[in-house]
Amino acid sequence: MSEAVIGAAIEVHRALGPGLLESAYEHCLCHELNLRGVEHLSQVELPVIYKDFQLDCGYRMDIVIPGRLIVELKTVIEFHPIHYAQLLTYLRLTGIRHGLLLNFNVPLLKDGMKRMSL
Repeated sequence: MSEAVIGAAIEVHRALGPGLLESAYEHCLCHELNLRGVEHLSQVELPVIYKDFQLDCGYRMDIVIPGRLIVELKTVIEFHPIHYAQLLTYLRLTGIRHGLLLNFNVPLLKDGMKRMSL
């Protein structure tokens, strides 16, 4: 499934290039996934459960391929440890085993991709 998302992300990046806001890439990537028939959800709320108490802390996952993949989008100069930690935490909290971190603020999208798994 990550290959389909990567292909769609490359198409978006080729068309738009770097330099836009994360939200623009997210909307375009969702549109491209729709065109390709890839079932997905965007801006998925993620509550935190602590000792049977649900905290609605405002966490949102950018794009989720239900039960299969979490996609987090960035527009940063470079990935930092907090970006990896964020995606790994989302994977742990959801039980989804695979994630994809995409940074659209690079000349070549292949240089802004990181696959992660639990």
